[in-house]
Amino acid sequence: MKPRDAAAVAAAYEAEAADVHGDVSVDELALSAELTGADASATASDDVAAYALRLGDDALILSQRLGWWISRAPELEEDMALGNIALDLLGHARSLLHYAGTASGRSEDDLAYWRDEHEFRCAWLFEQPNGDFAHTIARGLIAATWMQELYTALSQSTDATLAAIAAKAVKEVAYHRDHAVQWTLRLAGGTDESRRRMLVALADLWPYTDELFRDDALHDRLEGVAPRPSSLRAGFDEVWDAVLAEAGIVESDFVHPRIGQSSGGGRHGNHSTHLGPMLAEMQVLARRHPGATW
Repeated sequence: MKPRDAAAVAAAYEAEAADVHGDVSVDELALSAELTGADASATASDDVAAYALRLGDDALILSQRLGWWISRAPELEEDMALGNIALDLLGHARSLLHYAGTASGRSEDDLAYWRDEHEFRCAWLFEQPNGDFAHTIARGLIAATWMQELYTALSQSTDATLAAIAAKAVKEVAYHRDHAVQWTLRLAGGTDESRRRMLVALADLWPYTDELFRDDALHDRLEGVAPRPSSLRAGFDEVWDAVLAEAGIVESDFVHPRIGQSSGGGRHGNHSTHLGPMLAEMQVLARRHPGATW
């Protein structure tokens, strides 16, 4: 047999590979093009920008918290599930922060990485540490149930951009809520230990719920644009009560009569002690290498 020339074999292989894979290129998609159904050139008013900033910060901070679970979740499927929920929330954050930034000429990266703690407007619930898996599920149940009510109402906003963002987000949040509901039922109905942990988690996180439903002067100025937080409470309670009933949990199992609701204050830049360290970790790369690209 005639020996094969190594160079000829390599050339033939490269030609075959090029023919199989063809020419592959990646086109950059501008973020504005992701706001399907809205005018990508729209500029938010100061009040709309302030509102979008609140929701964008909620999504961004919760996304950052959930991303920590990747490689740490109790099973591989949960690594993927929590990672996908985090990515969904990051997408919501990018759209909302992009829109908020149109009022001041800042990008979503500027708002994420170059604001200090007192400039963030997230509610305290989203800042809380992950705790154990039950704590993450309890926080996710409260957050997703609230977001489902919020984005359902916001999809009817007179602001076309907010309505478009909400219409996309509400479909993803429905999955987030279902994920949290199924795990709540599994933990509450599992072993004595899993039920105990679920009740401890609910007791620890329930005090941060009321802040999500507090009206303030900004909502007075956004009539027709954004739903009043208080108007979302009835729908939230209906779903919440149904989930707890199915899980065999009553309020007295996790609500202590001497522990009231948190004062909150995140909407006005007053945060718990947990936000600062988390922001330091999230922002360190951008601040250490400003303007870097890769």
